[in-house]
Amino acid sequence: MKTIPQLLLAGLCLHGFSHAQEIPPPAATPVDSAIDVPANVVASAVTAVSNLGGEVVRGNFRAAIDRMNPLWKDRTAKRMGGMIELERQLEGVAQQMVQQGITMLSFRPEGQPRAFEVWPGKKTDTVNGREVESLIYTKWMVLVPTVTRFRIIREGNRQLIIDSISYQVAICDKGKDDWSFIDGSGLTVNDLRSLFTNLPQDMTLPVTEKREVP
Repeated sequence: MKTIPQLLLAGLCLHGFSHAQEIPPPAATPVDSAIDVPANVVASAVTAVSNLGGEVVRGNFRAAIDRMNPLWKDRTAKRMGGMIELERQLEGVAQQMVQQGITMLSFRPEGQPRAFEVWPGKKTDTVNGREVESLIYTKWMVLVPTVTRFRIIREGNRQLIIDSISYQVAICDKGKDDWSFIDGSGLTVNDLRSLFTNLPQDMTLPVTEKREVP
């Protein structure tokens, strides 16, 4: 069962940090055959992800729920027993962080975004006096790699700094600047393909890992 998004820290607070020194070497960065998209679309997605992370760093954890992709939000709520349970976990995030001595220090996009056209639709054009339908894609989907830095206070007041390498899936209707998000932690290609069926068959996702900062 998936927890609430990584940016809300529930999953991060409950697992992974105690074995930070055992993290294996990072895998090679995957390469996908993403399409060419206007530079302003990619820049808009990166800015939106950065703004989302900034809100959470400042303690506005609800932003990650409010800006979650609606389809994914409904699915996440069902997996967790309903929207009420999702809200209950949201309310407990700050307390979980204090209990485990975790402070979120920073969040930033870092790495090469990759963009895809998704969500098939149709448009009708008039050609030689006749209406002709053609297939179009109505949404942009941009994978934006991110780095979230945490400080963990251990026994003896020892500090551990952890970088969590992940990504956000930013989704927006074409022609608009209203992005929603799916957190990349624990996400699979099949998860995305269940929402966006036209994704490439050879698609891979950005690397996710946690590593201790010297």
